[in-house]
Amino acid sequence: MQNIIPRRIYDFLKNLPPFHLIAEEDLLSLAKKVVVQYKKKDEVVFKQGESPSPYFYLVHEGAIHLIDNESPEKTLVDKYDEGDLFGIRPLLATENYALTAVANEESLLYAFRIRDFKEIWVHYPKVTLYLASTFAADARSKSVELDMEVNQVKIDKNTLKETHLIEIQAFNKGKAPVCCSPNTSIKESAKIMSQNEVGSIIIINELNHPLGIVTDKDFRHKVVTGNYDLDEPISTIMSSPVVTALPGLSMADAQIKMIQQKIHHLCLTEDGSPSSKVVGVVSEHDLMVLQGTDPGIIIREIERSTEVSQLIKLRERAENLLENYLKRQVSISFISNIISEINDALIVRSLEISVQKAGPLKFNGKEVSFCWLGLGSEGRKEQLLRTDQDNALVFEDVVEENYETAKAYFLELATQTTQILKECGFDFCPAEMMARNPKWCLSLSEWKKQFSKWIMEPTPQAVLNSAIFFDFRPIYGNENLSNALSRHIFNEMEHQSLFISYLAKSAVERPPLLTFFRNFVVEKSGEHKDEFDIKGRAMMPLADAARVLILNEKMQGINNTIHRFEKLAELDPANKELFEQAIDSYELFMRYRALHGLENQDSGRYFNPMILNKIERLNLRNSFRPIGALQTLIATRFQLAYLR
Repeated sequence: MQNIIPRRIYDFLKNLPPFHLIAEEDLLSLAKKVVVQYKKKDEVVFKQGESPSPYFYLVHEGAIHLIDNESPEKTLVDKYDEGDLFGIRPLLATENYALTAVANEESLLYAFRIRDFKEIWVHYPKVTLYLASTFAADARSKSVELDMEVNQVKIDKNTLKETHLIEIQAFNKGKAPVCCSPNTSIKESAKIMSQNEVGSIIIINELNHPLGIVTDKDFRHKVVTGNYDLDEPISTIMSSPVVTALPGLSMADAQIKMIQQKIHHLCLTEDGSPSSKVVGVVSEHDLMVLQGTDPGIIIREIERSTEVSQLIKLRERAENLLENYLKRQVSISFISNIISEINDALIVRSLEISVQKAGPLKFNGKEVSFCWLGLGSEGRKEQLLRTDQDNALVFEDVVEENYETAKAYFLELATQTTQILKECGFDFCPAEMMARNPKWCLSLSEWKKQFSKWIMEPTPQAVLNSAIFFDFRPIYGNENLSNALSRHIFNEMEHQSLFISYLAKSAVERPPLLTFFRNFVVEKSGEHKDEFDIKGRAMMPLADAARVLILNEKMQGINNTIHRFEKLAELDPANKELFEQAIDSYELFMRYRALHGLENQDSGRYFNPMILNKIERLNLRNSFRPIGALQTLIATRFQLAYLR
C-alpha cells in the first residue's frame, strides 16, 4: 500500500507560506523527505551559540519558544505554534544559532533537510524572498525593541518584474515621438499626425527640446471651429509648456501625474525636463489599452455630471476599479492616491451641485467664501471603501448682523452636500462629525476659538476632537481659510507644550491586540461580539502614533499615515527601521480591510478571526508587532509615566 504519510504532510503544507508557492509535484517530493520529530515539554531543539543544524523546522502540533539565554532573566523572545517556521538560520547563513529553541509543550515538528530544500527553492524566487525576510526578522529579534519586525516579504524591483503588474511596468520611451518645428503649418502638422496614426504631435526647437504639444482635441476645438487658418504655424494652437517626465516612469506615476495635471499626454525627455531631448510620448489611451480601464475617465465623467444619479453610478465604477486593483496586488500607495482623487472629485462635484442650487451668498455685493474640509481617513487620503463621512466647513468672518444668515446658508449647503454623498454610498457619521452639524460648521474666528479651547483645556473629549481635526485637508473652496486655521493651531500648540503630551497619552491607550495565547482580542459584547476590530485595534494605533510624532516635529501639511512614517524615518534615523515596519503593517491592514469590506459589502472594520486562513493569521499577527514598539517609544519620549 502506498505510504500515506507524505500525502498528509503535503496536505498540511500546501496552504502554508511559503510552501503554498511551490508546485504540487515539487512539494510532494519535499514532503516525502520530511523527518517527523517528537519533542517532550522543555526539550531543547537547538541551543544558542550552537553550530548550524542540517535542518530547519515547522511546528505541526504544540508550541516552541525562542529564549535568549544570554539575557539576565532568560528573555522569551518569540513563540511559534502550528504552521510556524523557525530555525531557518542554517538555510541562509553559516552563523551559529542566536537563540535557544525549546518545546513549551509536547510538540510534533516537521524537520526539513537543508540540502533537499535547496534543490527546490532555486526555482521559486518568491520562496527565497519570504525566507530571507523571515531570517532577517529572526536575526534582529535578539533586541527587545526589534522583536517588532513585520514578517513580510520586502518586494524589490526584480520581484516586481516577476509579478507582471501593469501599474509598475515602466515606460522607458513610450511611443516614438512624432515631432515638428514651430513654423510647420497646421495643415502640414495634421498630415504628419494622420500619416503616423497618432493623436498628438510635439513641437520642438532645433535642439529637439519640447516647446509645446498639439492633440486631436486641439484640432477639434481650435481648427475645425474655424478659429484658425490651416496655413498658420502650428505654434499658434499648441499647449505650452509641455508636461514632461523621465523615461522609466511607471504606469502608476504616469496615471497620477495625468490626473493631477488634468492632461492626456506626457512627454518623456532624456532628463525629465523640457530642457532636454524628446524620447517618447505616453498617452491616456496607452494606459487604457494596457489596463482596460482608466480612473482619469471616471474623474472627468464625475466633473461633467449634472445629476446625482450619475455620481452614484460613477462611484460604483470606482468600487469595481478598487476591487480590480486589490485582486491584482497593486500597491496600496497607488490605490489610495487614485481612490482619493476620485473621492475628491465626487465631493467637489457634490458641492458644486449644491452651490448651484443654493446660489452664492453675498453681502454688499461681495461673495462670502468658504472651505470644505475632509477629516479622518478622507483627510488622510486613506478612505478606500465608502465608509461614513467625516467633514467640516469653515467660512470667512462676516459682520455680526450677517452671521446668522451666513451660518444658516452654509448649514443648508452642507446638509445638501452630505445628503448627496450619502446617496453615493458614504453614510452619515454616527457621531455627527459632519459639516451639517452646527458644531462643525463655523466661521474662521469661531474655529480658532474652538481649537484654542481644545488645546488650552485638554479634556479627554477635547483631545479626541482635536486628534480627528489634526488630519483635516482642504478639498473645495478658499484654501486660505484652511491655511489660516492650520497656522493658528500650531501657534497655539507652541504656547501649550503640555497639550502634545495629552495627545501622546491618548495615542497609547488603545487596547492590546493579542491575548497571552496569541489569539485575537475580540469584542466582548454588542453587535460585533466575538469579532476583531481591525480599525480600532490595529489601524488607529498606528495612525495615532504617526500623528503625534509628526506634530511633535512641527511638520505641517503631511496628513497621510504612510507619508508621516516616511518623513519620520527621514527625521529620526535611529528609529527608521521601526517606522518602515509600521508602513508595512499599515499597508497590510488597509489592504485586508478593503478586501474584507468588498467581500461582505460593509466597512470591513469587523471580522471573525475564525475565518482567517493560516497565511492571513500569520501576516496580521506579525503586522501587530510595530504597534507595541511605537507605543513604548511614545511613552518614553513624552514621559507619560509622569503625566496625570
